[in-house]
Amino acid sequence: MSSSNEIGITPTTNSAANGNASPIYGVTIPSGYREWQAIAPSLEAPPLDELRIILGNPAGFQAFREGTLPFPDGTILAKVAWKRVPSTFSTTASFPGQATTVQFMVKDSKKYAATDGWGFGRFVNGKPTSLAEHKTCFACHQSLAKDHDFVITRYAQ
Repeated sequence: MSSSNEIGITPTTNSAANGNASPIYGVTIPSGYREWQAIAPSLEAPPLDELRIILGNPAGFQAFREGTLPFPDGTILAKVAWKRVPSTFSTTASFPGQATTVQFMVKDSKKYAATDGWGFGRFVNGKPTSLAEHKTCFACHQSLAKDHDFVITRYAQ
């Protein structure tokens, strides 16, 4: 993977000054995100084996509901993930276990122009993960969802 400067991204002042901000992008955990509306659940197969929910702030939820592309500036999407735990009383059920990560996509076409308008943050136990992990965010979204404004999730209707 290329360095952050090779892909045209430089760390923000916020990320340098704030130990709780994601490397490269300077994204922090928005207060109240667990109160946002659900956009879609998902199941990630092994080896991650996670249950996930995608949440959207009001701008993000409205864009999904109305099918707006590209997503408007101000959109923030959250992915909350837990280890999948098989039920002890039903062979067909699973439940959320240990929390694994919470991740955010923040749309700001000026601030994140080098990554087509999106900033990323990945957090474990409230702390941002490594620079190396954050270097993979945009490349992954670019390879999987370029035609959907780099957002992999689809709205659960």
